[in-house]
Amino acid sequence: MSEINKKICNLIAEEWISKAKSNRAFALDHNIDEKTVRKILQKDGYEIPLITLIRICEAKEMKLSTFFKLLNI
Repeated sequence: MSEINKKICNLIAEEWISKAKSNRAFALDHNIDEKTVRKILQKDGYEIPLITLIRICEAKEMKLSTFFKLLNI
């Protein structure tokens, strides 16, 4: 399960957080806490709660199924 967590966090970090103005800006734009953004950026595979993933996808106007297709798993 840890490998999946790493893939999820890496995708969010590399594709979206890295392109945001700041961690704080990403957090505000996606209705999550800045502390959560820092946890996602950690390299140890943060277990992202489903509600957090849902909030990020809603802010991106993306379905969860589309997000998981991006993971190629």
